Amino acid sequence: MNNNHFSFKIIGVFTLLFAFSSCSKTESVEPAKPLEAKTVSNLTADLVTIDPATGRASGGTNRFTLFSFATNAVVANTDSASNKWDVGFRGTTIIVNGGAIRTGQGGAFIFTGLFDELKEVPTTATFAQDASPTSLAIPSASGMGWYNYNPMANAITPIAGRILVIRTGDGKFAKMEILNYYKDSPAVITQASLSRHYTFRYMYQADGSKKLQ
Repeated sequence: MNNNHFSFKIIGVFTLLFAFSSCSKTESVEPAKPLEAKTVSNLTADLVTIDPATGRASGGTNRFTLFSFATNAVVANTDSASNKWDVGFRGTTIIVNGGAIRTGQGGAFIFTGLFDELKEVPTTATFAQDASPTSLAIPSASGMGWYNYNPMANAITPIAGRILVIRTGDGKFAKMEILNYYKDSPAVITQASLSRHYTFRYMYQADGSKKLQ
């Protein structure tokens, strides 16, 4: 009787330990959270003053406004020689933090399609980098990169279905869609519309994988 009683105790202890271990393992596993799309409004890109009488621009810094996807914030130009920033904006030009003239690991690939349907960096994606001020990963010309220019209306409009896939300054990934180039995103662009104010949405993958959903 005593031996049987002792055996039952041992079995009970092991059963409790196994159950506790199973519960602990189950509780420690958390499902991956879906990525959150963030929208940035009115990010100024080398802000200039427009003379309403002549329509001519004056002022401006000729510097790029640097932006970090990880922090969702503008990065100071004093950190331009670091991997703290991912993309930079000046006029219609967008630079990446990678290439012969940069210090980061960044690059860009232009995807044609819908923002929501791009769920992962394509295996066929080839990331270009900024080789020189005139040879950029994202072409700064009408119809070649992210925008079209209408000279009759003097208007810059994003090309529908152009998604910028960005390899960040520290080697992670994000997707970005430019939504508007004018302050407060006017539906109709007029001579009074203030340009060089980017509105865009993006999704950033912090874990280093190529999943973008």
